[in-house]
Amino acid sequence: MATLTVSAEDEKRVKALGFLSNKGTDNFSGRIITVNGKVTAAQQRCIAEAAEKFGNGIVTYTTRLTVEVQGIPYDKIEEFRAYIAKEGLVTGGTGSKVRPVVSCKGTTCQYGLIDTFALSEEIHHRFYEGYREVKLPHKFKIAVGGCPNNCVKPDLNDLGIIGQLIPNFDEDECNGCKKCTVEQACPIHAAKVVDGVLEIDQDVCNHCGRCVGKCRFDAIEDGVNGYKIYIGGRWGKSVAQGKSLSKIFTSKEEALDVIEKAILLYREQGKTGERFAQTIDRLGFENVEAQLLSDDLLARKQEILDAQLHVTGGATC
Repeated sequence: MATLTVSAEDEKRVKALGFLSNKGTDNFSGRIITVNGKVTAAQQRCIAEAAEKFGNGIVTYTTRLTVEVQGIPYDKIEEFRAYIAKEGLVTGGTGSKVRPVVSCKGTTCQYGLIDTFALSEEIHHRFYEGYREVKLPHKFKIAVGGCPNNCVKPDLNDLGIIGQLIPNFDEDECNGCKKCTVEQACPIHAAKVVDGVLEIDQDVCNHCGRCVGKCRFDAIEDGVNGYKIYIGGRWGKSVAQGKSLSKIFTSKEEALDVIEKAILLYREQGKTGERFAQTIDRLGFENVEAQLLSDDLLARKQEILDAQLHVTGGATC
């Protein structure tokens, strides 16, 4: 077995920069942040060149849509960072902080109801970059899904957003057709003709928007786009299902403010080492929701950020 020469202190230092030790060696995997899983052709070329020049030529992809270049010697780490920086690429994504944002391809997907790439990029700049120096009780993961298909599992993240399309149903235009094209289009059977009139069960409807434009008599011509927010999801050794806030947000700015309030609440009221799901369980969902729907946390933002909290943090990976 090779003798390891990199000290535990140096290993910890470069881990904070996004370089994770390759087991049993003095080499590291450099974790490159892709913003939201989207990179340009020039960036792809740069990553491949860096893998051959500084690593072992192998590039892997993480479940958080970051890219890892394997086999980088400790003394080549700074050269590697400088090389990828020429294409605007940086390393990171570790620690008790807001983690890299995960997004589905809802922008280009036929089922996408919101511009997921644009939204996740905005979240990246405002919260991953903007809160990069803010220590939290543990890691905080955010996912953006374009529709209720939940491809990126937003409800298994600390905070998840799911695109919505709330149908505008004009009952006066409904003819109560025996073969209702809206009823046939609804994948979860929330829409049904009852006593000659279409009814949409709001307790069942997930606002996927598949019914919009399907009525030949224009009973559902359009809908309102929105954002459903889940909080307290967690995947890993201990799984927690996130729970949705009662309000569907139709303003992007309001949805972004809720994300910021959630981070501030977690920083102020979370205990070092506990995940957001545990904080919510301890405080009570109704209590947390009430705080996220009010403006008190934002009003106290600087006070919360300035507080000496979670100096060590609880994340180990």
